[in-house]
Amino acid sequence: MDSREVLPELYPEIQPYDTGFLKVSDLHTIYYEQSGNASGNPVIYLHGGPGGLISGYDRRYFDPQSYRIIIMDQRGCGKSVPLAELKENTTWTFVEDMESLRKHLGIEKWVVFGGSWGSALSLTYAEEYPDRVKALILRGLFTLRRKELTWFLQEGASILFPDLFKDFIEPIPEAERGDLLNAYYRRLTGDDEEVKLRCARVWSKWLLSPTSLIFDDDIIAYAEDDHYIVAQFLVNGGWFKNPNHILDNVQKIRHIPGVIVQGRHDVVCRFRTAWDLHKKWPEAEFHTVPDSGRSAREKGISGRLVAATDKFRDI
Repeated sequence: MDSREVLPELYPEIQPYDTGFLKVSDLHTIYYEQSGNASGNPVIYLHGGPGGLISGYDRRYFDPQSYRIIIMDQRGCGKSVPLAELKENTTWTFVEDMESLRKHLGIEKWVVFGGSWGSALSLTYAEEYPDRVKALILRGLFTLRRKELTWFLQEGASILFPDLFKDFIEPIPEAERGDLLNAYYRRLTGDDEEVKLRCARVWSKWLLSPTSLIFDDDIIAYAEDDHYIVAQFLVNGGWFKNPNHILDNVQKIRHIPGVIVQGRHDVVCRFRTAWDLHKKWPEAEFHTVPDSGRSAREKGISGRLVAATDKFRDI
């Protein structure tokens, strides 16, 4: 990125013109909102996690005069019910929920926007339903490969943040530290509520602390409800039969216009994953943000994302 380039600012805060719940199974009902121009270009925003939730901030990446902005809480998240339910909660059920919502809202095709876990879900959906996707806007690439998980949860990020990693491993007995992901999963889904709560707080703090170059305590305090869902997805590798599923199926989407935005210093969703996708999908625009980590709220990243949505508003 040219350091002299002036990137657009986020759009002002707006309120939804429509909110609703959609029953997607006998067990799950998802919450969604619509804002912006009801006759505009449809775009769906996919939050991170798995297990995150939507907020009013998420609407600000899109021109409200041009876009019909759809945001939704994924299964078990936010206002969707039942909260933190692990049953029937997989990548594939999320993909089908998106399709159910698209049909429910009477949308033929839409722009798909996602970051971190949302980028993995965006890519998986597009590979399953390429004819329903006008364009892809992706940030902080994540594909659930084992090496991505071990980098952040076992050894990799631990080298950069040994002080924070010390706190992360502290609740786990030394004999179990060879597989921290499964050690945490056992505790987060166990019956001891005191242990569960303690591990949930430590887990969430580690996942969120290195999000941006300057640590944001508000972000760290934001997510104590996502621990169960994200651990289940990571332990099960997203329920992909092939651990390289997303990258191995990129040929299905190479005709779709796309923009990839990656912070150079992202230590959660490391740069290598975005680079691997770029090599498989050279047709997509690839933007490295040199002064940013993972957070979409960092100025360089948010500016690039708004520039991407502006690019596709008339597609």
